[in-house]
Amino acid sequence: MNLQETVLMQLRDLILRGTFEPGQRLSEQPLAERLKASRTPVRSALVTLEQEGLIEASETGKYLVRQFTPQEVVDAIAVRGHLEGMAARLVAEHGVSRQLHNELQSCLDAGDRLLSDNPLTFESYAAYAQMNDRFHQLILDASGNRALQRAMAMNDKLPFAQASAMLPMQGRVSLDRDWMLYAHRQHHMLLDALKKGESSRAQNLAVEHTEVAQMNMRLALERRADTEQWMPGIRLVAA
Repeated sequence: MNLQETVLMQLRDLILRGTFEPGQRLSEQPLAERLKASRTPVRSALVTLEQEGLIEASETGKYLVRQFTPQEVVDAIAVRGHLEGMAARLVAEHGVSRQLHNELQSCLDAGDRLLSDNPLTFESYAAYAQMNDRFHQLILDASGNRALQRAMAMNDKLPFAQASAMLPMQGRVSLDRDWMLYAHRQHHMLLDALKKGESSRAQNLAVEHTEVAQMNMRLALERRADTEQWMPGIRLVAA
């Protein structure tokens, strides 16, 4: 697992936990020192975080923590679920090629190995996130629907909308690991539905899969409330 992925996971974790204030500047050198990494992976991670909508560039080119609401995150995850459901349905209808099956199965095998770690480290968490991104991207690519793929690319620019950005931000927490195990079982069930050409089941599984992400966000907010801390970067609003 390359260092850039690990640094990216750590920075996402810090943003979700509210370590940084909305509008706070994120500088490469202090972050590199904090994460015990060089500036190169930090620089690459900051570019990715901007693409994900978690930070934004100022007029002077400096990276600032973006402010967003929990509802924005929930909405983006919901949209992703329906887009992925459509992609899964199309793949099931088209049929799974031997190459696609082998690539998806390889992802599942890697996920099984990584989740055997207990507790999860940032390194194993980052490796799982990379595998998870590939699994979801394979299905999206195999759908063959360019409009769907463009819609997903646009949605991925919203905070925590990307597949692995939705994973638990603290994989070392036992409850988070349980949710990841559950989500990975859904991966197995989804591949089974795709292989059998069960389009409706595949679509429903893909939509339900994002409910794990919804739960992760609720748990994160509850943890903030339990410690009576403000959640910088995510503005809490009344329902």
